[in-house]
Amino acid sequence: MNATNHLVPFTRHRDGGSGALEWVRKLETEASKADRMSDNSRPFWKKSTKLPGSIQPVYGAQHPPLDHRLNKSFLSDRTRGHPLHHKNRKASSFHEFAKNTSDAWDIEDDGEEVQHTPTYQPLNSKVAQVTAAQVIESHLKLQEEAPFQTAVIKSMSEDHLHRTTTDDSSNRNPLQKQQSLPLRPIIPLVARISDQNASGAPPMTVREKSRLEKFKQLLSSPSTDLDELRKCSWPGIPREIRPITWRLLSGYLPANNERRMLTLQRKREEYFGFIEQYYDSRNEEHHQDTYRQIHIDIPRTNPLIPLFQQPLVQEIFERILFIWAIRHPASGYVQGINDLVTPFFVVFLNEHVDEDVENFDVGSLSQDTLRNIEADSFWSMSKLLDGIQDNYTFAQPGIQKKVKALEELVSRIDEQIHNHFRKYEVEYLQFAFRWMNNLLMRELPLRCTIRLWDTYQAEPEGFSHFHLYVCAAFLIKWRKEILDEEDFQGLLMLLQNLPTIHWGNEEIGLLLAEAYRLKYMFADAPNHYRR
Repeated sequence: MNATNHLVPFTRHRDGGSGALEWVRKLETEASKADRMSDNSRPFWKKSTKLPGSIQPVYGAQHPPLDHRLNKSFLSDRTRGHPLHHKNRKASSFHEFAKNTSDAWDIEDDGEEVQHTPTYQPLNSKVAQVTAAQVIESHLKLQEEAPFQTAVIKSMSEDHLHRTTTDDSSNRNPLQKQQSLPLRPIIPLVARISDQNASGAPPMTVREKSRLEKFKQLLSSPSTDLDELRKCSWPGIPREIRPITWRLLSGYLPANNERRMLTLQRKREEYFGFIEQYYDSRNEEHHQDTYRQIHIDIPRTNPLIPLFQQPLVQEIFERILFIWAIRHPASGYVQGINDLVTPFFVVFLNEHVDEDVENFDVGSLSQDTLRNIEADSFWSMSKLLDGIQDNYTFAQPGIQKKVKALEELVSRIDEQIHNHFRKYEVEYLQFAFRWMNNLLMRELPLRCTIRLWDTYQAEPEGFSHFHLYVCAAFLIKWRKEILDEEDFQGLLMLLQNLPTIHWGNEEIGLLLAEAYRLKYMFADAPNHYRR
């Protein structure tokens, strides 16, 4: 009895023999054709090919993903005109190929005729059939274990059927590097700011209510114990009292309860004094470059969130950034600083809005309320930047030192990852510059950034020192995915498109715990961190 006869009872017993047997027969036909292919023929298994350095969607970032259909023809033309020299990866058997992929039929064809250096190796038809049976059996087991679980990445035929019935599109999306990434329309934008776990956990547990009461006691005391407030804030701050807590932890407000309102009033008046004194100078020639760059960057700030596309909000951001820039001539305005305003603006806006702020019309607030939010955002951002200003001075020496420190730290924490980067000539600066410049804001949803900053403000030198260990923990989090990539292009695509869109408080809590462990183990080691 041949291999096919062995498979027929198996497939009928499991699913009636209709779908699985069809795949086995199809694979047997393809394997037979493979035996007759010449060395100059197209490879049987075509891999999706993209140009190194080409623009790719960035998920988990604050910029919208680019539609691959807009640049497909451009990439195709460049690929035809400038063929790439890929390293040959020859599989000795179909078994080896199956070990390197979770599902041989999940690989989508990008629909482009791309010329490759022939890498074909003959496949034994019996081996192919046996391996196909193993893949089918593993899938059927998964369906029995989780019959109601929706697959994140669909097979090629199912995905094509879904798109045909929903949007009448015949275009196929190229294979995403992050196979855990869901189709984008599934994710509501409101989840970007919502202060809840992505897993849908209840908003307030008994333990959280107890923590909230402790916060309120600390904040209402005549003189708040800031050390105790930091300890309470490290694992996260309840949304209701986050605005006042952030003001205290940043040093914007004094610990003395009686002086707080007078301090707020004085600082807010001082900020708008700067507006009256300096803002008109944006039209002067020596400030034109600064204002022009701010004006360009503001619409790019969180473009997927309607709140930040409102003209009134963009005007507020322009004033904040321009005033900060001219008051700090050593650095001036640097791209990336615009992102640092958004967490403060959202937190202080939440003080006056009960609903989620993503689609909130700020024009419905009073003028005094908007002025207070703007001034508080300015001063809080200024306090943050005071501790990391060397990140933004000429040549950005602070970032260069931090990236070098990250490289040395990772080489000691996980030598295998470090050597993997060296093997494929990946420089830390190529991906970690943005991590330091934007404090991971481009890698995480905004809700995660807000939670992360709870701890940064509670941790001594959180933004300048502890952030290094968070970046190291963040890199090690993707260890398996990193080691699975075996070329320069694949590694950079992964590191610039990490799938964090589903992250919430739980994931950030685990990340921070690992960062704290690394700090405890390596903070006093002189070889990797030099101030």
